[in-house]
Amino acid sequence: MDLDTRINQFKALIESDPDNDMAHFSLGNALLQAERHEEAAQSFVRCTEINKGMTKAFQLAGRAYIDAGQQDQAKEILTWGYIEAVTRGDMLPKNAIEEMLKEIGAEIPEVTQDSSVAAPSTPSGDFRCTKTGHMGHKLPRPPFKNGIGQWIQDSISKETFDEWIGMGTKVINELRLDLSRDDHDAAYDYAMRLYLGINDDLYKSLMDGQSPPMPESQFKGVIEDIMAMGGHLESEQGNLHTRVE
Repeated sequence: MDLDTRINQFKALIESDPDNDMAHFSLGNALLQAERHEEAAQSFVRCTEINKGMTKAFQLAGRAYIDAGQQDQAKEILTWGYIEAVTRGDMLPKNAIEEMLKEIGAEIPEVTQDSSVAAPSTPSGDFRCTKTGHMGHKLPRPPFKNGIGQWIQDSISKETFDEWIGMGTKVINELRLDLSRDDHDAAYDYAMRLYLGINDDLYKSLMDGQSPPMPESQFKGVIEDIMAMGGHLESEQGNLHTRVE
């Protein structure tokens, strides 16, 4: 599916459902890929207006405004996003936003994390996860009987893999996957590889030169949006994919 088609589909979805935060986020991503930076920024801003918890959208809005040469707008949305990210304990967007504020010479707001937000638990266990860098526990056995499964056991902590299982359930629900179908199984596998950091070269080295299965275009873009959003899909219940096919 080309970018113009994706953009038009998300615009049609927004026209029928103006308060769909995921649709605005996905439209912003498509516009960003098309290098339509100002339009992308406006889509991400609208996403934040609907759902302030989407701190990744603040980050991407700021990046798009900077790339569009609109530093005043970037400063405004990034300052707001920094406050939201710190308050909610979303450290990855917070760090990215802080770097962009420094990039444009803007002041870093003084804000403390909301006391109702639980602090991350102290890492425990004797196994270091290559994805997170945190200590955890090793999986008792490979999750799959192939090279990928062995790599996961050797490289990914049980805690991280359990997080993937939760994310994978969201992917199945959002895309309404039937894993008995090869094309749907390929979509799920692609999402897992993105989440765990298994790139194409690593896959080939682990699978005796075999190329990884790739999802159809109707799935690929939505999966990438899901991963970019960190799994904020609680309100979608499968509507996004169904309505943009």
